Amino acid sequence: MPDTLARSERAAYAGRVQTFGRTFVALAFLMGVAPEARAEGTEKWHGPFGGTFNANVTVMSDYSQSGISNTALQPAFQLGLDYRTPNLTSALPLWLYLTGMGVNVALPTGRSLEVDVAAGVKFKPTEKWRIDLGYIRETYPGTPAELGYDHGDFHFAMDYDFGLANLNARLRYSPNAFANSGATINKRGMLTVPLPFMPFADTVSFSGYGSLGNIWVDRYQAVGLPRNDYWYWQFGLVTSSAAYGLDLTIAYTDTNISAEDCGYSGICAGRLFVSLTKRF
Repeated sequence: MPDTLARSERAAYAGRVQTFGRTFVALAFLMGVAPEARAEGTEKWHGPFGGTFNANVTVMSDYSQSGISNTALQPAFQLGLDYRTPNLTSALPLWLYLTGMGVNVALPTGRSLEVDVAAGVKFKPTEKWRIDLGYIRETYPGTPAELGYDHGDFHFAMDYDFGLANLNARLRYSPNAFANSGATINKRGMLTVPLPFMPFADTVSFSGYGSLGNIWVDRYQAVGLPRNDYWYWQFGLVTSSAAYGLDLTIAYTDTNISAEDCGYSGICAGRLFVSLTKRF
């Protein structure tokens, strides 16, 4: 549920994005490998090499990454398709994944489409500990190549399930991020807590989460930032129905970028957002 369920991040372009009005609904069909199993009750499609597919559709009031709106505070529509291999070893749960996602965005050049493809490996040294190593390629079809919007991120994440809570630590590095902004390092920690005592917990599940992250950008002026780094945070409530494959997220996100440094556009300011995901 981080960043309105979006599966990749890029360096922010705070000062350059202005409100472009209403965003359009963009559709994309993408193939990929599931980074993790879906909720119980969601049937998986059989894929090649003994693997499985999952698809997901998300409608959200704002597509936000690292606390900054990528749709100029307008709604977004996201489609994804994932694939994961079966475990490659009997001694250690280890599998490969490939995942694809498409979502409408508002760029400095205008309305566009973001298409992300990620590949990597996941393994579980223990039942409670999971490690993810991968690479994410973010592209913006139709934008001029010389703008340097297309870029890649190396991804490393660890999860540990304490029972009462799940702790996730994530690190992403790009040698040359969005708009040729140079080396970028994105660090984030997230704590997720199941809430079994909530009403209707026998038919749906509830969880709360909070995250804190920091982005450092080498050529920060290229993306309109006032300095090399900024902090972002988010906390919210997720309601899930395994029977219907639905996730409803209500959350608040914010950054420490001032209104002036954000061009008074509001895309860096604190705000509530809502997203609804249907898993197939």
